[in-house]
Amino acid sequence: MSGLFDDFRSEFSKPNNTLVQLILVNTVVFLVLLLAKVGFTMGQELDTYYWIRSQLMIPGGIVDFLHKPWTLFTYFFAHDEIFHILYNMLFLYWFGRLIDEYLGNRRLVGLYIMGGLAGGLLYLLMYNTVPYFQGMSDSARMLGASAAAFSVAVGAATLLPNYTFHLLFFGAVRIKYIVFFFIIMSIAQSAGTNAGGNLAHLGGALMGFCYVKLLQNGTDLGRPIYWVMEGWSNMLRPKPAVKVSYRQRSSASAQTSSYATAGAQPSALSTPDQDEVDTILDKISRSGYESLTREEKQKLFRASQRN
Repeated sequence: MSGLFDDFRSEFSKPNNTLVQLILVNTVVFLVLLLAKVGFTMGQELDTYYWIRSQLMIPGGIVDFLHKPWTLFTYFFAHDEIFHILYNMLFLYWFGRLIDEYLGNRRLVGLYIMGGLAGGLLYLLMYNTVPYFQGMSDSARMLGASAAAFSVAVGAATLLPNYTFHLLFFGAVRIKYIVFFFIIMSIAQSAGTNAGGNLAHLGGALMGFCYVKLLQNGTDLGRPIYWVMEGWSNMLRPKPAVKVSYRQRSSASAQTSSYATAGAQPSALSTPDQDEVDTILDKISRSGYESLTREEKQKLFRASQRN
């Protein structure tokens, strides 16, 4: 058992492992809820489990929501059924790999969280303004990462519409058609038994599209998310020991040192020149998109923003 915890700790300590970390957070929350459900069922205290779960679910009624505003965030990290989390995490993994490779791990988190928030807000808006849903708002509750996963999927399809997945029985299918199919399914079921979940799908999908389109035009909606992430990371990062040195350095060497410390970040954020773009395009013509490295894919995306 300790080996399992060590594996989890190892995955969280790895750099640039955001996609796996998002999946692990969802998995851990699911397992905690599952163990709580089994334990309270055996103790004939199932109402206690339902109360715990309700603290994570976003309610449909606006008054109930105002008493539990944190649920706008917690609902898209919690699942109650094994097939629900399996479906969402597979969806997140397939499309999240593309966002991670082309836009980087910070934007993957931004897209996930912004999609979850957008899905929750659309759910609340519809259940408190549309007559069909208003009669159900007091009893409506929602949980699951579907909206966040839809946001990532639509973001990937907006960024790389002609990228293909190889599906069983269907062969190579462009991801824009896969995502379009699921959006149509969500629209068709938005007045059914899982109306709230399907409305959240559409909110996440809209955010995924807007997020990438605005990003291509130079506006990054995820900046507040990155700011919170960096602040949290700085709080958890151990502070280095302070060493006092009396040796003086010239201003030139100090400048050189500061640039070396900044290292890869300026080059990682700078726009590639035309020679670099031509080299990448030549590689694509020879070996295809899949042959590109993570850095080459991100350079190609930044070049498309410039153009």
